[in-house]
Parts: sequence; C-alpha cells; structure tokens
Amino acid sequence: VQYDSLSDMVSFGVAPALVAFSWALSSMGKLGWAAAFVYVAGAALRLARFNTQAATADSSFFRGLASPAAAALLASLVWSATDLGFHGEQLPRVVAVLATFLTAGAGLLMVSNFRYHSFKKFDLRRRVPFVAMLLVVLVVGVVTVDPPRILLLVALVYALSGPGQLLLRRLRARRAGP
Repeated sequence: VQYDSLSDMVSFGVAPALVAFSWALSSMGKLGWAAAFVYVAGAALRLARFNTQAATADSSFFRGLASPAAAALLASLVWSATDLGFHGEQLPRVVAVLATFLTAGAGLLMVSNFRYHSFKKFDLRRRVPFVAMLLVVLVVGVVTVDPPRILLLVALVYALSGPGQLLLRRLRARRAGP
C-alpha cells in the first residue's frame, strides 16, 4: 500500500506540478513556486488521508478531489494551451495567471471536504443496457473531435462538481426551510 501511494504521489502529484511549472508557472516567480508547492502538498495530504480513511469511507464518494482527476486537469490544461500555440516565452501573462490559480485550486480541492462521485459502483461485469453502450460510443466520438479541449472540459466539470453539489444541497435545504 505504501509503495502504491509513493508511486501515486510521483505520478499524480510531483509530475503534473513539474509539467505545469516548466510550462507556465516558472514565469510567475514566487507565486508560481507557491502554486506548484500547494499542488504537491495537496496531493501528498490527499493520498495520506485516503490511506487512513480507506477502510471506513463510503466507496460511492471520495472526500476531496482525487489526485488522478487533479492531474488530468493540469495535463489537459497544458495540452489544450500548447495545442493552441501557448507555450514557451510567448505564453501570455493571462494564461500563466490562469494556470497558477488552476494549479493551486486543484491542490486545495484535493484536501477539501467536498464529496466527489467515485464511480466505483459502476459494474461492467453485469449486463449493460444498449443505451449505455450507445452513450459510451457517443462520448468517444465527441472526445475524438477535439481531445485536448474536451478532456479539459470534462476534468474541469468534474473538479467543480464537488463544490457545485454542496451548493445545490444548501440551496435545496434553504428552500425546504425550517
């Protein structure tokens, strides 16, 4: 278990932070260093919390953004931006600022208490409805149209789904009233 967590830390914590830092955060100076540190520290704390709570946690949800999802967010951001020609010294300041806040934000979401669906209850061993198979084919077709930006959109929607669900629950509770 500890070796698995160590490899996850390198794969989903250090590597995405280094890629984001070398791509955009280095141009932000100390703020870029801080954003990369927040991301790596968030990934380490997220994995530590996952290991200590794995036996008692509800398997339908993760507490905090999962580190692979956070890594997918950073990787798809870098892929989308470089695909659009934003890289190296030509990187506009607004893109570097956005990358800085997205990196730090992903790190903070990993250690947050927001609930994220884990999709662990999704069972492909039993009979799968035709509509579900059709939906999978449709999703793959949509992703192939523009992989960098579609994957960025999916990662961003998933990252925002935790805070969004909390907001919806609070709005519903407020409507129900006392």
